[in-house]
Amino acid sequence: MKNSWKKLILTFSLLVALAGVASAQTRIASVDLSKVFTDYWKTKQATLALEERKADLIKELESLNEDKKKLLEQYQRLNAEANDQAVSPEEREKRKKATEAKLRELKDSDESIKQFTARSDTDLKSQFQRMRNNVLGEIKETVNAKAKAGGYSLVLDSAAETINGTRVFLYSNGENDLTTVVLEQLNAAAPAEILKPAAKPAANPEQK
Repeated sequence: MKNSWKKLILTFSLLVALAGVASAQTRIASVDLSKVFTDYWKTKQATLALEERKADLIKELESLNEDKKKLLEQYQRLNAEANDQAVSPEEREKRKKATEAKLRELKDSDESIKQFTARSDTDLKSQFQRMRNNVLGEIKETVNAKAKAGGYSLVLDSAAETINGTRVFLYSNGENDLTTVVLEQLNAAAPAEILKPAAKPAANPEQK
């Protein structure tokens, strides 16, 4: 019985020792992926391009809606003229056909707007997804390079959250945080105007 306990204690001690060695050999670093993604100059550049594209699509949609509004006004006018009892039945029939033709144009316009809206939404989502994948791919490459250079075998995202909204990364003394060095490398070739902070409005001398 004593021998069995001795063997159990020896085995447990050996496992603890091995775990300590493995822990010593595993260097862990962290990166705030959310901050890196947000502050990377290519994210800012891609976001500006996305906003410009969205603004262009909104202008096109406004133009289509304006055309539809004109068609609606024309249809309403023709419809009123088609019901004018002061004109001959032949003329009313002629105007009725014109009204029906204008109604078809109005329906076609409405369908075009629906298709344009759906297509625009798909295009914007696709453009955003491409941007996101490209940026994250470059960030991952930089993180991998920094981790290998620093001898880290594992890098954790300090901004990650669980499905319940709780933080995955509960504690770090910041000693092995690579966020700053990763961002510095990613932004090393950034155009000055991209990273330049927005100018603050001039103070009004009349305000106290």
